Amino acid sequence: QLQLVESGGGLVQPGGSLRLHCTVSGFTVKDFVMGWFRQAPGKEREGIAYISKSNNITYYSDSVRGRFTISRDDARNTLYLEMNSLKRDDTAVYYCAASASLVEIVSGHVKYWGQGTQVTVSS
Repeated sequence: QLQLVESGGGLVQPGGSLRLHCTVSGFTVKDFVMGWFRQAPGKEREGIAYISKSNNITYYSDSVRGRFTISRDDARNTLYLEMNSLKRDDTAVYYCAASASLVEIVSGHVKYWGQGTQVTVSS
């Protein structure tokens, strides 16, 4: 059964950290370009981080570059998003995603989506 299951979200104070997990079953993460998207209330879903298939090249949106780190554990078939120096503007539902190519995932043509995990940054 094909599943992408996110976990690790929650409530955190500004300046704090969280680590999101996306556990995948039904396909192998290293065979896809993997990424993280987020959607804040009243806003469109945006792609924030991607990791390539074979050589683990990473890409970040300007809004998270330098604060977030995407990584992948092929043995565990799991995608991660390390989030540091969190801001109130980072409050959103975070989704993991898989696409066949970087061009596709950057344009939002995602083959597989997770169900999302809520991240709330508030004091």
